[in-house]
Amino acid sequence: MWEPKLEEADGALYERIAAALERDVRAGRLTSGTRLPTLKALSLRLGVTPGTINRAYELAQRRGLVEGEVGRGTFVRTASASARGEGVRAPAASAVPAGASAASGVDTGEWMDLSIVKSNAQIQEPFMRAVLTELSASPILGEMLEYTPDGGKPLHRQAGATWMEAAGLPARAEQVLLTAGAQHGLWVAVNALTQPGDLVLCESLCYPGVASVVYGLGRRLKGVRMDGEGMDPAQLREACRQERPAMVICIATCQNPTAGVMSVARRAAIADIAREFDVTLVDDDLYGFLAETPLPPLATFAPERTLYLTSLSKSVSSSVRLGYLHCPPEWLARLVACVRSTVWMVSPLAAQLATQLITSSQAAQVAGLQKEEARARQLIARELLGAFEYRALPTSYHIWLKLPASWSGADQFVTVARGHQVIVAGGDAFSMNRDGEGRQYVRINLMSGTRQQIRFTLTKLAGLLNMADVAWL
Repeated sequence: MWEPKLEEADGALYERIAAALERDVRAGRLTSGTRLPTLKALSLRLGVTPGTINRAYELAQRRGLVEGEVGRGTFVRTASASARGEGVRAPAASAVPAGASAASGVDTGEWMDLSIVKSNAQIQEPFMRAVLTELSASPILGEMLEYTPDGGKPLHRQAGATWMEAAGLPARAEQVLLTAGAQHGLWVAVNALTQPGDLVLCESLCYPGVASVVYGLGRRLKGVRMDGEGMDPAQLREACRQERPAMVICIATCQNPTAGVMSVARRAAIADIAREFDVTLVDDDLYGFLAETPLPPLATFAPERTLYLTSLSKSVSSSVRLGYLHCPPEWLARLVACVRSTVWMVSPLAAQLATQLITSSQAAQVAGLQKEEARARQLIARELLGAFEYRALPTSYHIWLKLPASWSGADQFVTVARGHQVIVAGGDAFSMNRDGEGRQYVRINLMSGTRQQIRFTLTKLAGLLNMADVAWL
């Protein structure tokens, strides 16, 4: 059985597995036509979930390294298939292939990748084009080519505070610092505010980036059981009483992946528990703008012990890799030191793009357009998938769909969907306790491509979901 040699490197575990596979293919250790281990076999060998292996194989497939055959398995791609242009046609991350839509970043001929929750590229493009043109002619451009002070330039920190204030947080610019995206911001928070071996809590179903950061930094992770609103206060209290965690990471609005929204009372209860047990809170608020009714951020209920994290990546543009952190003044020195030791400084060009979008009110305009586009796509999803059980907000980017009992689990469905040129995220990857809680679910992003493309793709998925007998697939 092939077993990847995982080198020490940044990135999620599935990315490192895919990188190891690519090294072995390039070095000739894996030859054309070699059948790779099954998801279950390799997950047992490495001690990870099958969903992690599936994501690694999906990434390798998008890179043109392997190809899947429904009912047979995953194979190293043959040279003849490459020469004929057969097999994988998903767009590479670095280029838009022939026949693809530059606006959507999706191959209009074949593939649709619905595995990543992101904003719609077609909406953001004209705004980004305009702000880039404006910046290129601006006299301030020269200043953006210099090194920046720790934490970021004052005007960029003020823009971050303005963005947070629009979300309902009474933010102070001097308590804001910039990071190289929200994922980097989460890394900075965990690294600066906890110690190796500390326990970090999050929702029992949560996006894999949390586990990647926590485990990568040598901390322990445990998921707290949830209800319809998100993290259950009774379960959180019991976990705090028994295990004394150092940090709780919480998504209070449009939780990823379940789309839950905490009521005001729930937010207050979480904050009270954090005070009672002297726990640091991280308010991960990337999706707060999608709430139908604005709600006060979790950070407003316990500002003295909460780090508030946001960015423009989900609301405005995926390509502006910029995160904003707001924290109590006594944490600033530690957080700034972590930013300096990892990226030295956040790109002032990216920060200036974000600042111009925020101060001109274009960021708010784009976020509003994205929200309305999400509403329209949720209606399409309701029309085509309404017969199935799923969770979503009327304005969320994604749905969290429970598979019919005819499907043995998400791994099976993800593999079959991939055979039909649709990529979705299997629920195992979101199970923070690695106990299979999400194995019967898939997360489906609705914001890729055009409405016509998403309608066609969801129609295909509905056909697969309706299969009464999938044993022959």
